[in-house]
Amino acid sequence: MKKTRKMMSGVAATLLAVSMAGCGNDDDARPAEPTGEDCNDWDWDEESESYYCDDRKSSHFGMFWFAGGWFASRSALMNSSSYKSYKGNTNKSGNGYKSGIGSGSKGGFGG
Repeated sequence: MKKTRKMMSGVAATLLAVSMAGCGNDDDARPAEPTGEDCNDWDWDEESESYYCDDRKSSHFGMFWFAGGWFASRSALMNSSSYKSYKGNTNKSGNGYKSGIGSGSKGGFGG
């Protein structure tokens, strides 16, 4: 149960960060670096649009962090169902995000 709750909080944090990133005009808008994950040096990976651990002292060195979970490589991340779902909700133009929370679009629940 704790593992599911932790994963869901990571997914919620990622979705919030993604929706907030779509609010501005800054093309380099990124979610905040992860905290409390046994890594003190995070780098941004442009291709996967996620952070990876660049802390040589960490047991997670070289691993990617996305939606509350660790991935051993970029390809493992990009082949995961959570990443594919995330990419399925992006488009190729504009700010990279479809309608949703923070998009300014009307419709859907309560709209």
